Amino acid sequence: MPEDDPHFLSTYRSFEGEVFENYVYEKLLRYVLNHDEIETFLLKGPHNNRLKALPNTLSINAKGQIVYRNRSKEIGEFDGIIVTKTELYFIEMTLVKSVTNLKRRLRKKRALLQTIFPQYDIKAMIILNDGATGIKHLPDYCVVWVTKPYDASHVLKYLISKDKPKLKPFEYIKDGRLGSTDRLKISNFNYYGSLSWIYKKLRAGKHLLNMRFLNSVTVTRYVDLFTKIYIGYMNGDEFKNMLGDFDGEISQKVIVSLEKEHTGELLLTYFMPHTRKNLDKVSISENGIKVVKKDPFGISVTEVAHMSKQMSEDEALSIKNINLIQKLLDTHKKDI
Repeated sequence: MPEDDPHFLSTYRSFEGEVFENYVYEKLLRYVLNHDEIETFLLKGPHNNRLKALPNTLSINAKGQIVYRNRSKEIGEFDGIIVTKTELYFIEMTLVKSVTNLKRRLRKKRALLQTIFPQYDIKAMIILNDGATGIKHLPDYCVVWVTKPYDASHVLKYLISKDKPKLKPFEYIKDGRLGSTDRLKISNFNYYGSLSWIYKKLRAGKHLLNMRFLNSVTVTRYVDLFTKIYIGYMNGDEFKNMLGDFDGEISQKVIVSLEKEHTGELLLTYFMPHTRKNLDKVSISENGIKVVKKDPFGISVTEVAHMSKQMSEDEALSIKNINLIQKLLDTHKKDI
């Protein structure tokens, strides 16, 4: 394949990012040995036995990665984790040129770790290549290290070379502070139970949407973790009337959610389940109506199926209700 082919370039970028991650991980592993304040560094890859990811906990998956899995879905992956007496750092290594799109991913991972490790102050260690932009706009909980410019072409040349030098034996580092995820005390976290609890509290009593509860510290963290929470449903006919000129298929029950943008703004988003695995996401903006088909094996499909069962008939939202919720969200936006 020609090296200027778009598919080659895309694949090579992924390859180079993986090489960079492995290279930096080995550097960090040796860095830990010289810093006594570090109590735990999680081993992964060839340094740890490749196991099967466990549900509802932090573990090592079959690929040797540190992941948090909820039932059958992985909802968080970490390039590395360092723990001191009071702090837990999750590591993000990337060769991206701009960190703008990194913020939402960091927010989700931090919220997950805050939930399962309430005993630690959760921070992020971001390792970037020289020249990356947007560093000054990263949150205060981020510690940023910048490496010299990295190029993995020599690794690719070695891999495809017919005349390879003999490999040295793999070096296993031995230290009492190096270990697997089972040495960390993890708090219980019920993913779907938390979604249901938030929904019931948001709609409790006379509240159309309990904004005080929505803006609480606990719920804000959960919104960062889930990226979206569910606030009710609309009947298909009511939703069709709200859309107006729309020719697409509309399900009988449309699930309404609030989705958090990277700016912190909460947007109304709608999910139309046609069958158990056939789910459309609908977004409405000044640019019109956008419909996206969701991954049939993704977390949104299981979330919508679960939340649909939590919503009683008398909790249906009307167009008038949606307009009022939008006004509440506009007020929230001004406070961000």
